Amino acid sequence: MESTLTARDRVGVQDFVLLENYTSEAAFIENLRRRFGENLIYTYIGSVLVSVNPNKDLEIYSKAHMERYRGVSFYEISPHIYAVSDNTYRAMRTERRDQCILISGESGAGKTEASKKILQYYATTCPVTDHLSTLRDRLLQSNPVLEAFGNAKTLRNDNSSRFGKYMDVQFDFRGAPIGGHILNYLLEKSRVVHQNHGERNFHIFYQLLEGGEQDLLSKLGLERNAQKYQYLVKGCCPRVSSINDKNDWRTVRKALTVIGFHEDEVEDLLNIIASVLHLGNTQFGEGKNGENQITTETQLKYLSKLLGVDGAALREALTHKKITAKGEEMISPLSFEQAVAARDALAKAVYGRAFTWLVVKINQSLLASETISFFQFCINYCNEKLHQLFIELTLKSEQEEYEAEGITWEPVKYFDNKIICDLVEGKHKGLISILDEECLRPGEPSDISFLEKLEDTLGGHAHFVTHKLSNGKTRKAVSREEFKLIHYAGEVNYSVNGFLDKNKDLLYRNLKESDMSPLWRFDEALVRHQVKYLGLMENLRVRRAGFAYRRHYETFLQRYKSLCPGTWPNWQGRLADGVATLVQHLGYKPEEYKLGKTKIFIRFPKTLFSTEDSLEARRPALVLTLQTSWRGYRERAKYLRIRQAVIQSAWRGMISRQKARRRRHAVDIIRKFIKGFIYRHYERCPENEYFLDHQRFSFLMMLFRNPPKSVLDKSWPIPPPCLTEASEHLCRLCMRNMMRAYCRRIQPEWKKQMEQKVVASQIFKDQKDSYPQSVPKLFVASRLNSEEFNLKVIQTLGNDKVKYGIAVTKYDRRGYKARPRQLLLTSSFAMLVAEAKLKQRIDYATLRSISVSSLSDGFMVLHVPSEDNKQKFSLLSPLLSHPLSPPTPSLLSSGPLLLSVPVCSITFAVARGKEGVIDFTSGPELKVAKCKKGHLLVTAPKLNP
Repeated sequence: MESTLTARDRVGVQDFVLLENYTSEAAFIENLRRRFGENLIYTYIGSVLVSVNPNKDLEIYSKAHMERYRGVSFYEISPHIYAVSDNTYRAMRTERRDQCILISGESGAGKTEASKKILQYYATTCPVTDHLSTLRDRLLQSNPVLEAFGNAKTLRNDNSSRFGKYMDVQFDFRGAPIGGHILNYLLEKSRVVHQNHGERNFHIFYQLLEGGEQDLLSKLGLERNAQKYQYLVKGCCPRVSSINDKNDWRTVRKALTVIGFHEDEVEDLLNIIASVLHLGNTQFGEGKNGENQITTETQLKYLSKLLGVDGAALREALTHKKITAKGEEMISPLSFEQAVAARDALAKAVYGRAFTWLVVKINQSLLASETISFFQFCINYCNEKLHQLFIELTLKSEQEEYEAEGITWEPVKYFDNKIICDLVEGKHKGLISILDEECLRPGEPSDISFLEKLEDTLGGHAHFVTHKLSNGKTRKAVSREEFKLIHYAGEVNYSVNGFLDKNKDLLYRNLKESDMSPLWRFDEALVRHQVKYLGLMENLRVRRAGFAYRRHYETFLQRYKSLCPGTWPNWQGRLADGVATLVQHLGYKPEEYKLGKTKIFIRFPKTLFSTEDSLEARRPALVLTLQTSWRGYRERAKYLRIRQAVIQSAWRGMISRQKARRRRHAVDIIRKFIKGFIYRHYERCPENEYFLDHQRFSFLMMLFRNPPKSVLDKSWPIPPPCLTEASEHLCRLCMRNMMRAYCRRIQPEWKKQMEQKVVASQIFKDQKDSYPQSVPKLFVASRLNSEEFNLKVIQTLGNDKVKYGIAVTKYDRRGYKARPRQLLLTSSFAMLVAEAKLKQRIDYATLRSISVSSLSDGFMVLHVPSEDNKQKFSLLSPLLSHPLSPPTPSLLSSGPLLLSVPVCSITFAVARGKEGVIDFTSGPELKVAKCKKGHLLVTAPKLNP
């Protein structure tokens, strides 16, 4: 803003907030006119950008202009669409919140072009990789495609959007565009079948006929003449001198390729466009029996081919209707008028769904309408809501800023259109509720009955007028089929014709919004209407309710600090104190300004203009001071460069001498090392003492950095010959220290484990193949959990406590049948348990010996006297998944015990005079089976080959 304050007499103010007579609409319009005359089409109202369409190309959208506004403060330079784009983008990145740019205005105001400029700015200035460049191109190329299918020539605009769009561009954490989503709504499908005089259908029809290749047109059954198609001549202007349909066709075809349409998809899309033209040329006539029938067979043939439907079914659908009554379906013929309406409805539906598919494909949307009926009513209602939201949000944001800065807020009177919004959307008594109720009413509701119900319900409302409710002076301004709503921007008459049909038929409920055409000059009447239509004066009054100008302390002080000796050239204290010192020096009166927490607020523009004039008067002196300072700086820099050159010369000499000394020292060291290496096997002498000392030092440092890590680590580096004896002493000392440290760290429970491991080692080392695998595993008190002991067995034992328990498999001595058991050891006996029954008891005193094999089978044989009737068995117990444990102390103390480890077989007593044999052999897996000799054959895998 500050950069153009001095040019205000010629170009006006670039922010309406600084307009002196801000309540005057004439002053508002005059400021727009003055800036428009200088090709300054953008003006701010605070953070709102007002744009006047110049209807000509201005050199203000180049890449250089984009770079000029990139990363610059919003008010630092003149207003521009790029400033809004950049400020929104930076707010998104810094605040990590979604941002929205709302573009509003009448037809021809430049909304479509503004959205293009915003997209082009982001495509050019945002960081983008090669991978994302394709996405950027698709976002840009979606515009010509959607304009071809959704834009049309109207009375005021050659490229008027007949649809609405909401574009959502998505960015990653670096600020690069990575995706987008576009919502479409309110396509004006009625334009497909009807256009006002001087208007055209959607661009794509004319582009196809003018630019399509002859082979393509022949395939579609079309001729290169728009005059031959009924849907293209109702506006009486199939050709427009300002529109080049042939060039636009090439642009659209290229854009479809860039966006990613496949050739078959493009073919399907063009088939639908051609089918709409053939539908428009489909005619009806009376048959032999007086029935309505299709008289243009050629069109029907092409329609069935292009749409991929059965011709007979299509013929019947266009000339008959299906009625369902009481569960029965009946087919009745359509009248001529009904058939024409059905044909047009099908054309609109086909085109509408094709457009929806197109938008889904490129994820974009468009909006427009032009009739002052149901569609325009919906659009005007939308504008009422936007106006209400716009004023409330502006007022709220202003109030929040004043409260944050501690500045008293002064209430503002503005037009509150809530009464109009309630008139339209109120429950039960609102216009939309009455319309929905009338559509659902049984009987035969009509548009006139809807109007009569509006009169009965809304009669007397200050903003609702009909022919019946108006007085004699205003009755002529409202026809019998119209009602008038008094909007905030003016009075609008709406024709009720078609209200019920368009509200009931979901196929045709998409709304339209009108775009007026540009004016190629400054039309004050249109500008004045737009100022009122957009609520710009209300917005300006809200902005000026308190103070016309507000800036952060740092910005204000940086610009005007040269006007006060106390703040020039730099202010070292608090910014607020610096601004207070400055405004006191400038003579600001208390009623002219307020100091907030972070900003200064200036009430009157004339105060700011006076300050700006003082700055202009001060600038020549500032320029002279800067020039003087620059010359002094330049001469001082020259002197410093000369002095630095002298110092650098001396410094380089010193550095060179130091390098020479280091080189000589390095040469001496290398020479000593080589000579010492040659004499390394001689007795110590001056020639080898440096090398030997280096050898000793290196060996000792290597030991210091990499000593053995544990007592099991037997590695030791080979010493040089001169340190052989010392190395042996160091190795012994190191091992002793590690062993002493290891022993000190052993806890009592680990000591007990190690003692047991030693006993197990004495018994099984080099005797049992599975022993090495059991060494790292800890001994446990029992292999059974307390839940696995049967309570009845525990009660049977009484005072004899179970010392150790394990699950085993018992093999009968005859037949070797396997039976699952639990082996429980107490202080004086062992017993075998099956569920709750005590099967066998073996007193330790009667136990003669225990035998195991040398393999990894896990079997053991308990030998008891065969003449003992109470001990009627020999026991075979595989302990497959457990480490072998040493005998318990109770077993050892019960008497002499022999633990034998045979290699190939174990012999045991079966009965008096009879013996059984268990043969052990190596194999791929553990297997227990009875062999032909009557022996029990146990095959176990070899774990340690």
